[in-house]
Amino acid sequence: MSRSYVGVDVGGTKVAAALLTAGALGEPAVHPTVTSSSDALLDQLVAAVEEVRSPDAVAVGIGVPSVVEFTTGRIRYSVNIPLADLPLRSLLSERVGLPVFVENDASCAALAEAWDGDRIRSGSLVMFTVGTGVGGGLVLNGKLFRGATGAAPELGHTVIGLDLHDGAPRPDGRPPHEGTLEFLASGSALDRLARDRGRSWDSGRDAVEAAQAGDPAGIRLLRVLGERLGIGIANAINTFDPDEVVIGGGVSAAGDLLLDPARETARRYTLPGVGTETTIRLARRGGEAGVLGAALLAMQEATDR
Repeated sequence: MSRSYVGVDVGGTKVAAALLTAGALGEPAVHPTVTSSSDALLDQLVAAVEEVRSPDAVAVGIGVPSVVEFTTGRIRYSVNIPLADLPLRSLLSERVGLPVFVENDASCAALAEAWDGDRIRSGSLVMFTVGTGVGGGLVLNGKLFRGATGAAPELGHTVIGLDLHDGAPRPDGRPPHEGTLEFLASGSALDRLARDRGRSWDSGRDAVEAAQAGDPAGIRLLRVLGERLGIGIANAINTFDPDEVVIGGGVSAAGDLLLDPARETARRYTLPGVGTETTIRLARRGGEAGVLGAALLAMQEATDR
């Protein structure tokens, strides 16, 4: 009998669930995220699993915008969803009657980008998800890298630009701190750039649309954002020398207007002899990355046990 795996991608606005069988992902079931309470969201996740599961389903993967303690499946901290300090893995496993594995959503997207069908395509891959913030995922030797506590990699909080002339300044307020990749190269940063440059744009999306229509000011803003992202990419290449660096998330819709300056800057700041085999590309999975990666997570973890 074939074995199937349920993937669930939890976002601030929608929950998507789908079934992975023999390397093929079924049609996702998508519903608006219930954010009224932790209990209500838990009920929704159980319902999402039940909606797509089949009799041959053997495990469930859940991708969440959260800091996750992977070994226990406990949610430490979440963005935009009411899950915090919650033993999500044990709660869901008990209710759905299957092993459940919980992972950060950006890491799930990285796993999806590393796979092709039912096999690993990239043994080492660094993923940058550039949306409202900047997330990241890291695949090493075909497996997700999570660090000592399961929180790695927080690529958006690496520092790419900071005045250290008088030493390190004290961080002001909550993350993202000034100088970090998320502060300087996220969709929120593009919003600030668009407003600060004195145009009539209300958001970074307006700047992207203007750039795609050939507006020179819009193109310049995406060049600035791309070059900032390129510094973060150079850091990743210098550290990991990966097969691939992948850029996903909503801002990646800018395409080559973002990718070209990011790629050129990364190459300039990568140490000679490092990253000679590294491909820097846009994500290819699109909206299915999170749910596919969650299902692949379930497949990997269930197979390894």
